[in-house]
Amino acid sequence: MRYLLLLSAFVVCKCMHAQVSDSARKWSIEDCFRYAADHNIQVNSLRLDEQFTEQDLEAAKGVKIPGLSASVNNIFENSNTNTARDGNALKQLTSNGNYTLNSSIVLWNNNYINNNIRQRDLLTQSAGLSVQQSLNNITLSITQAYLDILFSKENLKYITDLVNSSEARVKQGQQFYDAGSIAKKELLQLQAQLASDKYLLVQTQNAIRQNVLALKQILQLPTDIIFDIVTPPSVEVAEEMPSLYDVQQAALLNFPEIKIGKLGVNIAELDIVKARASFKPALTATGSLGTGYNDVITNSISPKTGYFTQVGHNFYQRLGVTLSIPIFSNRINKTNLAKANIQYKQAYLNLKNNQLVLSQTVERAYLNAVNAKQAYEAANQQLLAATESYRIANEQSKLGAINAYDLLQQRNQYVQAVQQFTQAKYSAVLQQKVYEFYIGKPVSL
Repeated sequence: MRYLLLLSAFVVCKCMHAQVSDSARKWSIEDCFRYAADHNIQVNSLRLDEQFTEQDLEAAKGVKIPGLSASVNNIFENSNTNTARDGNALKQLTSNGNYTLNSSIVLWNNNYINNNIRQRDLLTQSAGLSVQQSLNNITLSITQAYLDILFSKENLKYITDLVNSSEARVKQGQQFYDAGSIAKKELLQLQAQLASDKYLLVQTQNAIRQNVLALKQILQLPTDIIFDIVTPPSVEVAEEMPSLYDVQQAALLNFPEIKIGKLGVNIAELDIVKARASFKPALTATGSLGTGYNDVITNSISPKTGYFTQVGHNFYQRLGVTLSIPIFSNRINKTNLAKANIQYKQAYLNLKNNQLVLSQTVERAYLNAVNAKQAYEAANQQLLAATESYRIANEQSKLGAINAYDLLQQRNQYVQAVQQFTQAKYSAVLQQKVYEFYIGKPVSL
């Protein structure tokens, strides 16, 4: 028993350790995409909608198969009869049973069944494309949130270096002040700058936590999961981008919004065809097999015939066809056809609108990517100039050529240039990833 308890405790500890290790692992952007595809509530709800339409498709196919139903009934009747030999009423209890099998199949209805099957198939395809559309939106949201975290983390490195540098300068300034080399005012300026840098460090740390929380919410992760992301070795801005025309044509050809619009037009066309079928006659074949028996339970005056004998003698087979000809339907059929034509026009307008909106979205993504790249290049030049100015100011400070205030001014300009450069870089990467996503290029870092 003691060994059994020890073994159980060991297994439990290993399982807990495995769960903690799994929850504490760092997620790559591909991990985020896979998790969202498998666990996102909206995506899974759309998958259920797709399964629902698949069942409608199977039901539409089933109409081509003959239907079959069975019925069994038995009636007991207690009544008076005048069949007695003496002419007096005779009270009898009788039992009547009937057993039937009925089947029917539509032979012709202006191809309504086949068109309905085609329409249900298109609806199933449209439901599947809705899943892909939702996944595309989630992919872009994850990409932005992921890059926001990377931006905050890279910014944190610069701010941490600035705090360390400020602490060193305050320590050096204290030594100079103790030696009488600088005034109290310059020491206070250095201390104020250190306090400002520490405050900026706290803000950046808070930004990281907020961005991580935002990504967890997009992924719909439980709050008890310890979550962090993988930091790629480098995040670079691409030098070249595909042309706007190529991206627009690829998006109009492959994106689910356009495919859903085209399917909507085809579905509306089949609604018109189905509505016209209601004006045509329909031919249905029916068949049935049946038998029955009759038994006088009490006061029978005739010899009884056995149950199986009656069932055999009463067995019958029926086969027939029914031609249904619509003559007047209170304008229902005509109204349905008019509505179907209106829905077709609406579906066509929806397709045109989807094409226009997607083209404009791609163009906006292109302009955002171009503007972000230009801003990145300008920020890079600004950073190079600010870095060199700050380096020269540091050398001058060591020689005593400038005071602490001038040095801090150069330093603040450098810090501002670093932050603008970092923000411009990640903004350019994000806009390029979004733009390239419309041509069908998977997002990767």
